[in-house]
Order: sequence, then structure tokens, then C-alpha cells
Amino acid sequence: MYYLKAFASAFLHALKNLLPIVLVVGIFQVAVLKQLPDGLWSMALGLLIVAVGVALFLQGLELSIFPVGKSLSHQFARKGSVPVLLAFGFALGFSAVVAEPALIAVAHQAEEISGGRIDAFILRMLVAFSVGSVTALGVLRTILGLPLHWFMIVGYITVVIITWFAPAEIVGLAYDSGGVTTNVVTVPLVAALGIGLAASIRGRNPLIDGFGLVALAVMVPMISVQLYGIVVYSGDGDISGDLVATGADEPAATGITGMVGELLGMIRDVLPIILTVLFFQYLVLRKGLANPRRVVFGFILVIFGLYAFVVGLKLGLFPIGTSMAEQLIGLDGFLFVYLFAFAIGFATTMAEPALIAIGQQAEEAATGQINGNVIRLLVALGVAIGITIGVHRIIAGDSMHFYIIGGYTVVILLTLLAPRYIVALAYDLGGVTTSEVTVPLVTALGIGLASNIDGRNVLIDGFGLIAFASIFPIVTVMSYAILAQWITTRREVTS
Repeated sequence: MYYLKAFASAFLHALKNLLPIVLVVGIFQVAVLKQLPDGLWSMALGLLIVAVGVALFLQGLELSIFPVGKSLSHQFARKGSVPVLLAFGFALGFSAVVAEPALIAVAHQAEEISGGRIDAFILRMLVAFSVGSVTALGVLRTILGLPLHWFMIVGYITVVIITWFAPAEIVGLAYDSGGVTTNVVTVPLVAALGIGLAASIRGRNPLIDGFGLVALAVMVPMISVQLYGIVVYSGDGDISGDLVATGADEPAATGITGMVGELLGMIRDVLPIILTVLFFQYLVLRKGLANPRRVVFGFILVIFGLYAFVVGLKLGLFPIGTSMAEQLIGLDGFLFVYLFAFAIGFATTMAEPALIAIGQQAEEAATGQINGNVIRLLVALGVAIGITIGVHRIIAGDSMHFYIIGGYTVVILLTLLAPRYIVALAYDLGGVTTSEVTVPLVTALGIGLASNIDGRNVLIDGFGLIAFASIFPIVTVMSYAILAQWITTRREVTS
């Protein structure tokens, strides 16, 4: 009975997160397009399946991965062994990202759109290894008390330099890969590790030293994936980018064999984090799990939740994104495309559970310096602006290189000017703006636009919206902190 009530609560929560998307799409369909999309009932069914999948997935996380991961973090923090902490940080980052649903979806889309030139499995392993390595680096930074802003400035200067040399086919995908690494699995685990370490080490500030792991986990995959693209596209060959691989035109699984294959794939995706937890729990700490039956049940829910989530994506969210793109482009001018991009970015971000959680943690750690609701509004505004600018880039056909280089140049300048207490949090907020619901919808919107505008290449122009959604929240949050500090200073001078 308890599990049924918990599932019902999680299901209603998932529907609540989907509601802003439904409202925005419904308003545009009725007031602007004055028509219903084809396959409406299939999309509606897909959305319900997504809600069921998210509910099962989150319920499974609450029963298994979250409590075990937090317990391990606290135990290792008390243990105080730096090599063990670094190994745990790497394993935690790697295993969490390998199981990330949004990364799985983006990787498969990239493989199909590139005609197999980009390998989905290699891409996922590369991103997971990058996140694992940088999580270990972030743990070391927290232990030593090194300032985050120098890591971010040097890192993003490196990102910008590599972007200049990277092939156009990989840039958008690389930035999107960085944006989707920090999601429903990664953020709570990584954030708990950083804050737990900072709270347990004398002389560390949870707000300044505890945040930042998420930001590092976003940045490094951008570098590694672009280097992978330089290797992949260094030879001759035609660029495949004329296909739209959303999975909307084919069933998620055909028959019993297909369903079993999908489930086995989900088990493979979740297996790394299960093995990581068991290895460190039993072989390193030499302690048993507090409630093994509940943990096993939780992992089962995670697997079935992932399966339902992927099926629902193919039936619901992918078709919505591509359908809205096709219909809005059919209107005279692009005004409503811009309005839809802004509205969907703002609405989905305001309902993002990871953002709500980080905002609450920041408010508690800041002791009065930060208001969680103000942070959510600033981040939602940043995402809305970012997606709108990203949509403009696709419509105009401009090179993403200049937008990204310009955006991160602004971020680096703001980092030098912003008060130290906001830097780590601002970068982390840029990494939690894209949810398990937002990522597929925004990706499908970008691919739908690129595939319906003459002269656009889906692989070059279709990806990248997630990157814009990650950059501009950093800009809005830091700008707000700089402005607030300036106003406070002026008041002190004039008083």
C-alpha cells in the first residue's frame, strides 16, 4: 500500500511537470494554428507513458540509488581517504551518466542522423568517462579548497579554442552532450557528494566549495566529444544529415522479442551504477546494505521506468516537437516560432524538479543570501532566452561556432566580475536546466526546424538548442548577482 501511494504521488508529480508543456502546446494549437496535430491520441498516450515511466524511475531512485549513493558519500567523507574518495567520485560520475535517459536518447538520434558515423555507444562511453574523470577532479578541488572560477575560466577558454577547430557536424552535438549529462540521476548524487564533502571538511563553505561538481560535469564532455568529432570527420566521406531520426515513425519494440531486447538494454544501461554501488559498499567499506530487499525492488522500478520512458518518448514527446516545428514553419514569418521557443523554455524550466532541488539546497547553504524562487525565475528566463536565440540561429542558418564562442566569452567575463559566492552555483544551475522531459522535446524541436527549412543540415543545425539552454542561465544568474552587489554597494556608499 505504501509503494502504491508513493507511486501515485510520483505519477501526479510527473504529470504536473508535463502540464506546462501540454498548456503551451495546447494554446499554440488552438489560438495560433487552429488545428489539431496528426496522431493526437498517440501523442497523448505517449505523454501518459512518459509520466508512468518517470514516476517508476523516480520511485526506484528514491528506494535504491539516492539513499545508497548519499550513504556512501557520507561514509567516504568520514573515512577521509583521498584515493578512495577520488575513485568513488569517478565511479559515481561514470555510472550515473551511462544510465542517463536523456543522453541515451540524444546519442541514438545522433547515430541515426549521422548514418552511423557517430557511434551511440562510443559517444555515451566517452561522455561517461569524461564525467567520471571530472567528478574526481571536482572532489579533489573541494578537498584542497581550490577556487572554482579558475577551473571554469581555463576550461571554457579550452572549449572555445577547440570549438574553433572542430567540424560543424559535431559542435552542436558536443554542447548538447554536455548539457544532458547532468539530469535526474546525476544531479542529486553529484550535488550530495560535493555538499557532503564541503560540510564535513573544516574550513570549507558548502555554497562556495560544495557546488561546482555539476558545472564541471557539463564542461568536460564538450571538449571530449568535439575531439571525438575531429577524429571521426577527419577523413573523406559524405556527411549524413538529411534524415530525421526521432523514432516517431516506428514502434518502440516489435513483439515479445523487441520488448525483451528493450528491457535487456535498460538492464545494461543501469548495470554500471548497480555494480559501482555494490563494489564500494561490500568490497571497499565492507558493510552490507541497510535494506537490500528495498534496494533491489528500487533497481527493478528504475529499469521498468526507463523502458516506459523511452517508449513514451517515441510515441509522445518526439512527435510533438517535430509536429510543432512543421506547423509553425508553415505560417507566414517566424514570429510564432520564436514565441513558442520562449514559452516552452520558460514553462518547462519552472517545473524542473532538479532545479527546484538545487534552489532549495542553495537557499539553505547561503543563509539568507539567496532566494530559491528568484533563482528559479532567473534560470527559467535564461533558458527561454537561450532557446529563442538557438532557434534564431537555425532559422538564420548562422554558424554555431560564433554563437557558442560569443556566449562563453560573456560567461568568462561575468565570472571575473561576479561575487565569489554565486559562481559555483551559477554554473551548476546551467547544468540542471534540462530535464528528462525537456531534453527530448527541445531536441526534437531543433531537428524538426532544421529538417523543414531549406538549406539546413539536420546534423549541423538540428542539434545545439540544449547548449543554449545551458549557457544563458549562467548569464542571467551572474548578472543578477553583479547587479545586486552593485546596488548594495551604492546604498552603503550613499548611507
